Amino acid sequence: MQNLLDPAILFFMVGVFAGSIKSNLEIPPAISRFLSLYLLMALGLKGGFALSTSGLTPNVGISLAAAMALAIYIPLMGYWILRRFVSGFDAAAVAATYGSVSAVTFVTAVQYLENQNITYGGHMAAAMALMESPAIIMAVVLANTLRKKPASQNDNLRFTVLSGQASKQGVSIGKVLHESFTDGAQLLLLGAMVIGMITGDTGKTAMQPFSGDLFKGMLAFFLLDMGLMAARNLPQIKGKSPVLIAYAVMGPIVHASLALGLAFLLELPAGDGALLMVLAASASYIAVPAVLRFALPEANPSLYFGLSLGVTFPLNILFGIPAYVSLAQSVLI
Repeated sequence: MQNLLDPAILFFMVGVFAGSIKSNLEIPPAISRFLSLYLLMALGLKGGFALSTSGLTPNVGISLAAAMALAIYIPLMGYWILRRFVSGFDAAAVAATYGSVSAVTFVTAVQYLENQNITYGGHMAAAMALMESPAIIMAVVLANTLRKKPASQNDNLRFTVLSGQASKQGVSIGKVLHESFTDGAQLLLLGAMVIGMITGDTGKTAMQPFSGDLFKGMLAFFLLDMGLMAARNLPQIKGKSPVLIAYAVMGPIVHASLALGLAFLLELPAGDGALLMVLAASASYIAVPAVLRFALPEANPSLYFGLSLGVTFPLNILFGIPAYVSLAQSVLI
């Protein structure tokens, strides 16, 4: 309940309400983009400043390895489940969306931990960056495999893809890797983290008015925009299979449980375990849909985008984060 009284969360709810009643309240796309980049830059700096103090320890490597393991296993498990209910392309797209991560959900969780005075490792921002791409790559591999079925099954699957050419051979993995690892937002996050590590306490003091004092207000403004987007994407999930709605609700809970079990086995601290749970439970609604729109044109965008932003994102922001943190504190060190 305390989470619902946080100003940033309340602004999210204002956005959901405004979008639901079809208000003309709108955040210009350029400002929304700026806010997104600001939050990633501030998060990277916070992580870098923390790493400059703690250093790159074996525990950091263990946390990053756990994040990569989840980033590989979750989309594979999701595809195996969803393939029974939707087409292979839709299953691959939804699995990739839920196998990747939401930066805004992660940033909100970081703010929640700080409000609760719970310590966490700055390297978890790097874990977020590492978890973004594997699911996209696997989705493209799965889609390319589907495209190689007998010609009689694929004659109607010749679509324009990343290269702009019709092809039955699918999308080049090299192209997807380039798109993933040169993404501006991800580069900004990692670059800011490196700058934070190099500058340490001196840089932290210099950047405090920008990356510290303004952070809460910027997050509230961005969550207002996310609330508007979430409400306006709810109609996209009308008429979808109840199985898909159930996956959007229960999938994140299962994924967070897997992360909690892994954190327990690896003896991760509560703060790091909570963030690992948040990352596993989140679903991408920016990076993955942007890539899949071209890499998997056979998939239905309203399906994977609508479920992620219309169902999973609000549930995680309003209820998931405090639940994951509470569980991590109860189970982990």
